[in-house]
Amino acid sequence: MIILCLNCGSSSVKYTIFDWEQKRDLAAGMVERVGTEDSIIIQKAGGKEDFELKRPCHNHREAIKLIMDTLTDKENGVIESSEVITSVGHRIVHGGEKFNKSVVITPQILQEFKDLADMAPLHNPANVMGVEAAQEIMPDIKHMAIMDTAWHQTMPETSFMYALPYEWYTKYGIRKYGFHGTSFLYNAKRAAVLLGKDPFKCNLAICHIGNGASINAVKDGVSFDTSMGLTPQEGLIMGTRAGDFDASIMFHMMKKENLDPDGIYDAINKHSGVLGITGKYTDRRDIEIAAGKGDARCQLSIDMESYRLKKYVGSYAAAVDGLDAIVFTAGVGERGPIMREKVLRGLEYMGVKYDHERNYAAMTKNAESEISAPGSKVKAFVIPTDEEIVFVEDVVALEEGTYDIHTNFKYRFQDKNYRNKLRDEAFIKEVKRKPQLLKAVINLPKGV
Repeated sequence: MIILCLNCGSSSVKYTIFDWEQKRDLAAGMVERVGTEDSIIIQKAGGKEDFELKRPCHNHREAIKLIMDTLTDKENGVIESSEVITSVGHRIVHGGEKFNKSVVITPQILQEFKDLADMAPLHNPANVMGVEAAQEIMPDIKHMAIMDTAWHQTMPETSFMYALPYEWYTKYGIRKYGFHGTSFLYNAKRAAVLLGKDPFKCNLAICHIGNGASINAVKDGVSFDTSMGLTPQEGLIMGTRAGDFDASIMFHMMKKENLDPDGIYDAINKHSGVLGITGKYTDRRDIEIAAGKGDARCQLSIDMESYRLKKYVGSYAAAVDGLDAIVFTAGVGERGPIMREKVLRGLEYMGVKYDHERNYAAMTKNAESEISAPGSKVKAFVIPTDEEIVFVEDVVALEEGTYDIHTNFKYRFQDKNYRNKLRDEAFIKEVKRKPQLLKAVINLPKGV
């Protein structure tokens, strides 16, 4: 089986193509800056030089067409044609309350995802566009949906209910759903491997920090609480989203600025977060550079974002009766030592012994690292997320009829001997340029 995994975000499309018989990624890549003239595809493939190409992609259809052209390119591609692809797994951000696991996409199910667009306005439309574009290119194979919200369906009512009129829940489904579930599932299972524990005996705080950001409280191996809510707006400070704030501010500003509901919705989702604080940046790297040059608003953005995250870590540690580990993942989580340091410093009372040298050495998306000091009761890990391998395993199990909810299903990456061959190859090259990585990386590949 050759499986294509598509992860269509608001301004990007990540992809992986996986050979199930060989148990390896053939290639992985991303189209960035979708919706602009500056779109670029970056692809890594085993045995080939990294490939980059700039081509305008004004929408997700054009981005997927660029991906297929790259995958089938005579020089840089890894497959002869799209016809060799047997199945496609798609990330769907919001699956509502109905879905607690991945499903085969039917016209009815696709319509349900469309109907949920107002709950994830920056993502579900892009996700659906990706499904429809891929179905046009590959109409004769199965397309599966892997939903961010499915992982969180184990949350108890005390976690997912809001103190609002109960009828809003029964009539309209107003409740916390949570997102980034595929990433949290992968990280929860991998953290258990690194801890050497039964996954259902692990308590974790998993920090998925990127342009979108959320934190997940994992109790006894399942999602217990999470920072995002009905939509991806609630919780942490993000690239353009405000996260938690007094809801009455919306009505106050609607009057002050003569905004309608769409206007205020746009303001808190697209013009807030670190962009709102700094006035010009969403990329945390740009913010750190500007802060280092004395930009007070950029420094404030770093301090606010890390404080919000640290506050959630502490509350979730209390909620799950103590942590076994704190996990950092996604773009900023994997390569943001300043943010990680600000979260971890001062948590000695919780049993965290922070290691400064390890933290600043942990700057790779190709290997897992530990940034806590030896003897730390609560471990701190940096685990590069791999949502695509979850897609692959769900797709294969759906094809074979062996799939079930994660509490009844064991993933290959839960094995202590599991390796991601493409990442291993990339890390072996990377560590030659950056030998300091060895100060933090654990579970090293052979040949290092």
